[in-house]
Amino acid sequence: MTELVTFGETSLRVSPVGDERLETAGEVRMRVSGTESNVAVAASAMGADATWLSKLPDSPLGRRVERSLHEHGVDTEVAWADEGRQGLQFAERGPEPREKRLLQDRYHAAAASVTPGELPMDRVQRADATFVAGSTLSLSGDIVETAEAVLRAAGSGLVAMDLDFQPGLWSVEEARETLEGVFDAVDVLFANEEQARRVFDRTGSPRELAHAIASTREFDTVVITRSERGALACQGSVINEQDGIEVDAVDPTGQHEAFIGAFLERVLAGAKADEALAYGVAGATLARTIPGAMTTATRAEVDALVEDLQSGR
Repeated sequence: MTELVTFGETSLRVSPVGDERLETAGEVRMRVSGTESNVAVAASAMGADATWLSKLPDSPLGRRVERSLHEHGVDTEVAWADEGRQGLQFAERGPEPREKRLLQDRYHAAAASVTPGELPMDRVQRADATFVAGSTLSLSGDIVETAEAVLRAAGSGLVAMDLDFQPGLWSVEEARETLEGVFDAVDVLFANEEQARRVFDRTGSPRELAHAIASTREFDTVVITRSERGALACQGSVINEQDGIEVDAVDPTGQHEAFIGAFLERVLAGAKADEALAYGVAGATLARTIPGAMTTATRAEVDALVEDLQSGR
């Protein structure tokens, strides 16, 4: 079994029940959500041996995060902190024309103080793949240097990163400056189309966008996700595309991470880009039908949807 190691901060996501607004809701629902941990959950569901590394407060909220990941089949290596708090997100969704809202409350999160010495770096060195998200590098503190150390310690394994630009955490200029300092360690870059356009300041078609990013940096692969419109992967001068699947969406929150988890699991299993894209799109499609940011789609469900994709049904 291939091992994927992910490193980053994970928050508790608080949302009103139904379509209520944050300022009027009488009931809320709390779920665990972090880009790296969501990817680990999706890869684990596909059959990979997935481990999440981070630092959490030694509190009921911190332990809630670890317990939730264990319930989803993800192994954890956690440095427990006596100081610092559990990061929070407050999310609101509603029918159009209302816009979704995401309020970040991650100031003084315990994860921001994590150092390389608190992590099992030997496990990173042995991993078949290592994954970090840009949102983790947006936090101030030791975590930025630690994320870079994790990326550079990956040894001969695959190094993957998600651009994961979240405007509520930092500016476009700050993201560019910080991420440019670690891109040389990355083999595979994932990015949502809209975020990629903003951070790399590019126009043109999705194919032109992916090719421009790949040609100006030394990524082996650039993967652009397009929500329900599918995804594409650029490797050198070759671009593979996979159309999306139309479904009645319940919650699109975790679709991007579900795509990445399924894509990475297939790549680690030796699949080529076209197959990995099909599995990524299928995983993302199923995630849109599931409440919350962590997918509970099974490998059998993803396999069945990929079969439908490949048969044209």
